[in-house]
Amino acid sequence: MDYKKIYEEWLSNPYFDDKTKEELKAIASDENEIKERFYKELEFGTAGLRGVIGAGVNRMNVYTVRKATQGLANYINKKGFGDKGVAIAFDSRRMSTEFADVAALCLNANGIKAYVFDALRPTPELSYAVRKLGCIAGINITASHNPPEYNGYKVYWEDGAQITPPHDTGIMDEVKAVTDLSTCKTMSKDEAVKAGLYNVIGKDVDDTYIEELKKQVIHWDSIKEVSKDLKIVYTPLHGTGNVPARRVLEELGFENVYVVPEQELPDGEFPTVSYPNPEAEEAFTLALKLAKEKDADLVLATDPDADRLGVYVKDSKTGEYHCLTGNMSGCLLADYEIGQRKEKDGKLPEDGALIKTIVTSNMADAIAKYYGAELIEVLTGFKYIGQQILGFEQKNKGTYLFGFEESYGCLIGTHARDKDAIVATMALCEAAAYYKTKGMTLWDAMIAMYEKYGYYKDGVKSVGFSGIEGLEKIQSIMNTLRENAPKEFAGYKVLSARDYQKDTIRNIETGEVTTTGLPKSNVLYFDLSEDAWLCVRPSGTEPKIKFYFGIIGKNMEEAEEKEKLFADALEKLVNDMI
Repeated sequence: MDYKKIYEEWLSNPYFDDKTKEELKAIASDENEIKERFYKELEFGTAGLRGVIGAGVNRMNVYTVRKATQGLANYINKKGFGDKGVAIAFDSRRMSTEFADVAALCLNANGIKAYVFDALRPTPELSYAVRKLGCIAGINITASHNPPEYNGYKVYWEDGAQITPPHDTGIMDEVKAVTDLSTCKTMSKDEAVKAGLYNVIGKDVDDTYIEELKKQVIHWDSIKEVSKDLKIVYTPLHGTGNVPARRVLEELGFENVYVVPEQELPDGEFPTVSYPNPEAEEAFTLALKLAKEKDADLVLATDPDADRLGVYVKDSKTGEYHCLTGNMSGCLLADYEIGQRKEKDGKLPEDGALIKTIVTSNMADAIAKYYGAELIEVLTGFKYIGQQILGFEQKNKGTYLFGFEESYGCLIGTHARDKDAIVATMALCEAAAYYKTKGMTLWDAMIAMYEKYGYYKDGVKSVGFSGIEGLEKIQSIMNTLRENAPKEFAGYKVLSARDYQKDTIRNIETGEVTTTGLPKSNVLYFDLSEDAWLCVRPSGTEPKIKFYFGIIGKNMEEAEEKEKLFADALEKLVNDMI
């Protein structure tokens, strides 16, 4: 790709607006910046686009968004689904409202109706709206927890899950086929509204979405008993969770919900955090300060598009607030939801299933085994959990009990087909109420789970890179591990090596090779002795490579010691390779 030639084309072509050209003229003397913006096109991956906002083919802007939408529209129309429409949501980020309208008007110009939310909404509500409105697809303008300079574009299919085969590759091919940006269609908003193509949605969808969440409550009695006593601190981290999370908690009857004032209102600059991610300790600084002032029982934070939930819970014995990892909160909710439904109904469905991703804690396996539920493992990405739910419906076999991934995402119920931090917020507060009636905190419940299932500890190390060289380094690390699988790691024997790219599982001792049974993906997984494991994969949304691992100990002290030794060994492995 001749990046200089494409740069000059953007400067000279009347199709591009003056503001874009001024931005590009300002970097005329910066050869590296020109190269970064134009050396390749922003890739439309298996879920859509994500990148830095700015002018250029390798950036998020109205032109790259319109191109993606033209490809989507071409796919929809070729499949004969143009009469069903597309739902569109957006978050609080820079340019989100503009990108939502660009997408809507491109669809409209291709004869496809768009149903656009009247203001920012969480990701799970978009997933719900697709199914509620009978749409063929959905578009969500969000970059989730990325830094402020990013935005993104996620595509959903009619089941409410992010696109999976064959639709993902079909749409990607159509987007790639759009080689001339000036051929992407659009129309004026006034004309689109007059033609009935551009439709605004809002309160009606909000109301039915909240009602669906409330159907998942198991212990209304517990909530009623302690609603005046339980204290909850919540922060939406300047994102979309503020209104729906507070609404559902209020409608359940919780009276002491304290919202972090500095982070309450939507703000795409995320002024109080450098990284608006509930996985980051920094994101909880203000919330924990408020929690100590209010003597809160639990502290909750949703990421900007409110599909992931971070949690701190109070230890009443020490007064300390403990962070729950995504694995911990996911297992806590899995055990509560499945266990309490079994207790309430007397039994679970015979075909009940707990679904997790391959990088999620093995404690999930222990929970499924304890309750006699099937444990289904899928590739990383909640869309694969949504795919399993769709399969249950199509085959009329299988009952979804709970699904989660280690990155702080879960789904209770099947109203949506993506992770839902609003329903998770509701359920954790319900669980806190239930355990409070038993004289327990959520931390007490977590310790009881460790005693019941084993002291599982899980971790992840992310290594970030930038630019072209960074992508090459990530691939080099994957190739090294793929071709030279270790025989031992951190004192654990490697029992088998799974290569999801090659669809193979190789028994290290016997050399026997079997298939993974999952779609191909650039992921390596090493099953280790003593129920330990290591998984390596490039991030699908950021220029990072991630190393996930898990161990189990006889008690908390042993588990923490094993975790530290494993993390140290992993640090050495990474340093040796980079």
